[in-house]
Amino acid sequence: MIYINNEEKVNKLKEKMDKNNICIFLDYDKTITSSESEDSWATTANRKVMGQEISNDLDKLYEKYGPIEFDYSMDITEREKYIIEWYDKCMELYYTYHLTEQKLKESIDNSNLILRDGVKEFLFKLYKNDIPVIILSAGIGNVIEQSLKKEKCYYNNIHMISNFIKFDDNGNMIKFCDNMIHSLNKNIDKLGNLQLKEKIEAKEYRIVIGDLVEDIYMMGKYPEDKSLKIGFLNKNITENLEVYNKNFDIVLTKENNFYDIEKFL
Repeated sequence: MIYINNEEKVNKLKEKMDKNNICIFLDYDKTITSSESEDSWATTANRKVMGQEISNDLDKLYEKYGPIEFDYSMDITEREKYIIEWYDKCMELYYTYHLTEQKLKESIDNSNLILRDGVKEFLFKLYKNDIPVIILSAGIGNVIEQSLKKEKCYYNNIHMISNFIKFDDNGNMIKFCDNMIHSLNKNIDKLGNLQLKEKIEAKEYRIVIGDLVEDIYMMGKYPEDKSLKIGFLNKNITENLEVYNKNFDIVLTKENNFYDIEKFL
């Protein structure tokens, strides 16, 4: 199902936007990947590589904290406290269970990451037209980068901002990555480097594509009439449709894909 919440705005932007004046902000988990895909955090600790015990521990954390990520009835400050706690505990598990650079590579090779239909063609088209793509993800950057390379769709117009796990010279995990990016603090105004900001600011229009309401902030503070916000509503559709329609110009549900998105660009 596709919901267009401001058809006049969408049509005007479609007329004005072209390959020379746009940049794209993309989320990864459940946006580039399908709603059925495992996420980059789970991929990092594949049970065949890291064992069943860490997988069980991560599942328990997801059962506790996962619903909070989509609980829009909760105060955002309270939600953020829990989300940071969740991410820290996941990172601590990787460290406790001795994640290494080699194990991470093997985990990615054994992963069940599923790209959403049409995304490879979408990324190729953006590359051919030299359109800047900013993947701003609260997932694990090592996984995202390697998965896109594996699918042969990681191009030089893609700029990755995510949580990269660091390893020492022996390939052992360094306990914490710097500047944790979580689902509620993704904002290019706070996280982007100067060179990237200059490249983005050279473009008149910004398009953001994500699966959480907070993903609209990836592009930073930007005029409403020069930005197109597209959201995938993958679950709890009845409960969350109203808040998604309020925040996104276009809402797609889990069966939709990037072929559907291309119709609006």
